[in-house]
Amino acid sequence: MEIEALAGVAAQPPEARPRERLQRYGPSPLSEEELLALLIGAGSRAQPGRVLAGRVLDLSGGRLHELARMDFGRLMGIPGIGPAVASRIVAAIELGRRIGSARPAREDPITGPADVHDLFAPALAHLPHEEFHVLLLNSQNEPICQRQVTRGILDASLIHPREVFRDAIVLRAAALILVHNHPSGNPEPSGEDLQVTRQLSGAGDQLGIPVLDHVIVAGETFSSLAGRGCLGGAGGNV
Repeated sequence: MEIEALAGVAAQPPEARPRERLQRYGPSPLSEEELLALLIGAGSRAQPGRVLAGRVLDLSGGRLHELARMDFGRLMGIPGIGPAVASRIVAAIELGRRIGSARPAREDPITGPADVHDLFAPALAHLPHEEFHVLLLNSQNEPICQRQVTRGILDASLIHPREVFRDAIVLRAAALILVHNHPSGNPEPSGEDLQVTRQLSGAGDQLGIPVLDHVIVAGETFSSLAGRGCLGGAGGNV
């Protein structure tokens, strides 16, 4: 397969190569392999960029959502991919993720967990690791801002209410919503998820800043712990 690819690359006329095609037609007609090859560069005679791009896609099973989970270590395990190329690919993936999540600030009130999922999914849905965020709301349930609290596996011992509620107090938030992602794609809450939710919901009750929900983003699906009756106290009722 790679021998055929090598021959195909060498035989391509200049106007059929990815860079020239992009300049002439724009990026839309290019395949994922061609776009990756542009990031990778020419490569070497033995391992051209198109061949290396094919290896990256093979590792992701040809699925873009799996490509979005690629990290530096996995890319470095591909023969022919060095630190410079791996860094460019990871940077491009992260830039695409940030562009996807950089939508205009939402001004409409949050009416339920589906709104929360729509707001956070572009940034969290395809991450290869867990992140824990808070969404601060005013008295009309309109978003004030969102903050990342932790990165990594959710652990009740590492999430202190002080870190979660600090900005809520400073910005005079009326309520907040907890949000984190499950890279596995399974929206079912773990025991640790439930413990964190109860701990922070209780802290919110004491501070007078209720936790209205804890939404788990799992790819294109989600789970609402308020909807499951897991908050307790004065929380819930987005």
